[in-house]
Amino acid sequence: MTVDRRRSSPTPTAPVKIAEADGRHAVLAFAGDLDAPALRVLEELLLDHRLREPTAWTLDMSALEHIDLACAYALLRAVTGTPEREVAITVRGARPAVHRTLRHAGVDTVVTFAP
Repeated sequence: MTVDRRRSSPTPTAPVKIAEADGRHAVLAFAGDLDAPALRVLEELLLDHRLREPTAWTLDMSALEHIDLACAYALLRAVTGTPEREVAITVRGARPAVHRTLRHAGVDTVVTFAP
């Protein structure tokens, strides 16, 4: 008898979630690896109705191990894709490698980095 490991493995947790959101501020929490397999999850989350009103977002990346360029560009598109409203974005807790990837994608031109 063979075991299908895909069925017996635990369901992975999403690498990004909306930790809190109200009319003025939203916090997105990132964890693990944000790479090609997670791109669709990220793009769908960035379209969530709870992110339409807040004028300030905090991207908590303290638990994020890795982000690839495709996901960094998705973040950049989300931030710059709505010129009719300004959203102040703060990236908190990004590790050096994550910070470097965000900078390579140009995200550093539209966000503020905090420790």
